[in-house]
Amino acid sequence: MSASTQNQALSALLFLYRYVLKRKIGDFGEVIRARKPRHMPKDWRWQWVFPQENRWVNAQTREQGRHHVDESLVQKAVRIAVSRAGLTKRATCHTFRHSFATHLLEGGYDIRTVQELLGQNEVKTTMIYTHVLNRGPAGVRSPVDGL
Repeated sequence: MSASTQNQALSALLFLYRYVLKRKIGDFGEVIRARKPRHMPKDWRWQWVFPQENRWVNAQTREQGRHHVDESLVQKAVRIAVSRAGLTKRATCHTFRHSFATHLLEGGYDIRTVQELLGQNEVKTTMIYTHVLNRGPAGVRSPVDGL
């Protein structure tokens, strides 16, 4: 998985907990963002972000491990949550991606930063999120407003 995809996932998780779920997630200190490795590491632990419930055991070596959760399980959990919440609009895992990008742009982040976090090659692809910014003069904030 690319460094930009890892950073996007981390940013999305932080955003989800802080702004959507409104939960404190503690102090990460200086969160180290992934960088493009020279060589892909052999022992890669990204799978621990969404670990599978059950562990596997190698019968010969007794080595244990855990795979990452299958994306279909996350999709099913979101589908169930949407149903239980009684939402009438369609919402999927991909909806989080759109919400994440939209909130970043509304928060004043530049389009290139959003492009990088989404892992998109073309800024043209990222520009689809800018339609939410068409607020006219009411959308302009004075630097004093932030004080």
